[in-house]
Order: sequence, then C-alpha cells, then structure tokens
Amino acid sequence: MKGNLDRKRAWGWALVAAVLIGLYGCTTGGLKPTTTLDAVMAQTDPESKAIEELNAKLFASAGGAPEFQDYILNEGDLIQVSVFEAPELNSEVRIGARGFVTLPLLGSVEVKGLTTVNAEQLIEDLYREKYLQDPHVSIFVKERFGGKITVLGAVEKSGSFDYPARQRLLDALALAGGLSETAGRTVQIRRKGENPERPDTYLVDLDQLIEEGHSELNLEILPGDVIFVPEARMVYVDGAVREPGAYPIRREMTVQQAIVEAGGLRTTASEGNIKLVRYMPGGSREVVQLSLNDIQNGKAQEMTVRDRDVVFVETSTFEAMLYGLRLNLGMGLMGIGYTPPPQ
Repeated sequence: MKGNLDRKRAWGWALVAAVLIGLYGCTTGGLKPTTTLDAVMAQTDPESKAIEELNAKLFASAGGAPEFQDYILNEGDLIQVSVFEAPELNSEVRIGARGFVTLPLLGSVEVKGLTTVNAEQLIEDLYREKYLQDPHVSIFVKERFGGKITVLGAVEKSGSFDYPARQRLLDALALAGGLSETAGRTVQIRRKGENPERPDTYLVDLDQLIEEGHSELNLEILPGDVIFVPEARMVYVDGAVREPGAYPIRREMTVQQAIVEAGGLRTTASEGNIKLVRYMPGGSREVVQLSLNDIQNGKAQEMTVRDRDVVFVETSTFEAMLYGLRLNLGMGLMGIGYTPPPQ
C-alpha cells in the first residue's frame, strides 16, 4: 500500500516537472533575434536624418530676409503718409478696426491687407484722379500693432513672431527654427474666417511641398495665422507590461522610458527576454534581444527608440506557473491548482 502511494506521488511530481519544463520551453520561443545589440546601437536614425534633410531643403526654399516694402498693413498700425508735391496733404493716421484710414481730400481709404508699396500706389492713383497731376506718395510705418503669427507644435522654437513683411509657409517654419525630430509631415494652418469661433483650416503635405516641389502648397501666411506642426513618431510597447499600447516618442526617449510609459513590467515578465523590433527602410525589420540589465545598466541604457519601434516583453510562463501553483496532497491523491499572479 505504501509502495503504491510512493509511486503515485513520484508520478505526480514527474508530471508537474514535465509540465513546467514544457511551459518553460515555450517561453524560449517567440521572436528570434536577427541582429546584435552592438549593431543596433551603431545605426543612424533614418528618421532623424530625414528630418535634417527636410530642414535643409526647407531653409533653402524659404525666402531671404523680408523687405520693408513687403510689409502688410494691418489694423492698429500707425502710418505716416507723405505727398511730396503737396506737403499740406501729409498726415499721420492709425488704421481702424475695419482697415480704413482717413486722408485729406480723399476721405476713407481701405489699406488693410495691402503692402506699403501697394498702398502708396493706391493713394497716388486716388489723388491723380481728381487733385494732383503726378503725385508721389510714401508711407512710413511708425507703429506696428497687429502683425503677428504663431507657430506651434513640433518645431525648434514655437511661439508668436512679428510679421514684418509678406511671408509664405516655408518662411514661417524657417522663422521657428525648422522642424523638430518628432515632426510629422502634415502642417495645419488655422486662419480666422467669417466666424471667429470656427477658424478656417488648411492642411499642407510637406513631402509634396518640399520633396516633390509642389510650390502651390507654399501658401501665403497672413497676420494672425496659427501654424501647427503635429508630432508623428510613435513607439509600441506590448507583451508583459501593465498598459500595452502606442505612445508618442518624446525627445530622446529610451527603451526603459518607453516601458515606464506602458506602466512598467508585469510580475510575470521575463526580465532577460525583451525584444526590440525595428522597421528598416524598404519594409524589412530587425529584432534585437535585450534584457532588463542591458536596459538599466548595460549597453542599451541610453538606447533611444524610433518611429514605429516595437518593444515586446516576453512572459515567463515558468515564473507565472510557479507563482500561482499549489499542490494538494492527501489520501494518496494529488491535485494541482493555479492562482493567477497580480499584475
């Protein structure tokens, strides 16, 4: 009787060991490494290089320093209008909220939205029609009031900028220092429309504008416009982490920081079995084997993630089973139960 009980117990333990060994063997599968950590660390970020090349073309395509005669008059500006043939017609006026100024003999003249050169020509033509044979008018802007644009998002220097003269989209992006490493390829231009609560929005594809040379997309920027460059780069963290998902890549985000963004490792994570999947130009992918020690103290400590990287933390089924395994031995019988470990 005792011999039979011993044989049953021995068979039971052998079964448990076989199950655990089999489960542990399963954890050694999964994604197979295709490259080494050293090779990945030595790679140049193609996305960062692409941004550098895009910025170089952006600055080359942007206009030079704005010229004073291209300044666009706006409401609130204080201007001095001089008529050389008739100094008594000289005046200093501020552009009203509706864009008009009041000039001697002419009355109200709309000048908002005109460059100083265009406004000079308009006033000369109006005086020539009725009052002067060959007038010459000059305009000097004494105070600039409303000439501002705002550039936000993934640019080097976001904020509000003076609008000294006529500009286009590439000029405004250059004014903001160019695109940052996290910039997407679509730019939004928001402009006040007839309904102030619902501004007009224009979308511009930078690849088409800069790479493919569609100059018609280099839209003219008006005072008050808001230019927004969204971020595009994302890293995906999956497997034995607390909150798997896609996360925006902040500047110089490391693999460890990406895992922290995903809530950290689960109790059942295989600390020595972390994979980094990296998509390469042409659609291929490379897989590198990492460990928690590599990420925290080793070569990969400063390793940054790139757009579309996947950080996959494998589950240690062996540890998961050991954590929750319970054996019930009694009366010559053996029962196996399992309690899932906490997250």
